[in-house]
Amino acid sequence: MNKLKQRWGISSNFQLFVIFIVFAINGSLSARISSFCMSFLGLNKDNLPLFFYYLILIVLVMPLYPFLLIVIGFIFGQFPFFFAFSKKMLQSMGLGWVFKS
Repeated sequence: MNKLKQRWGISSNFQLFVIFIVFAINGSLSARISSFCMSFLGLNKDNLPLFFYYLILIVLVMPLYPFLLIVIGFIFGQFPFFFAFSKKMLQSMGLGWVFKS
């Protein structure tokens, strides 16, 4: 855990715990919202092959995840950490222009 704390620039175990909680909430919430959007559009496992269903679900989750990460991180008081983390994530997806300073 010390290597992770050092890599992320975290000072306490409590902060690390909060960050793990934010990641857990964000992952579940982004999948839930994406699933809701697909249901709203009438896309489900019954009318799509499973491959296309999960492909569309992943395509919806990928851009939603970093933005929700910032919002949930802000709620838990970890905005600076998650803003930088999301910025790196979007840059790796080729969307670095979104947070260009």
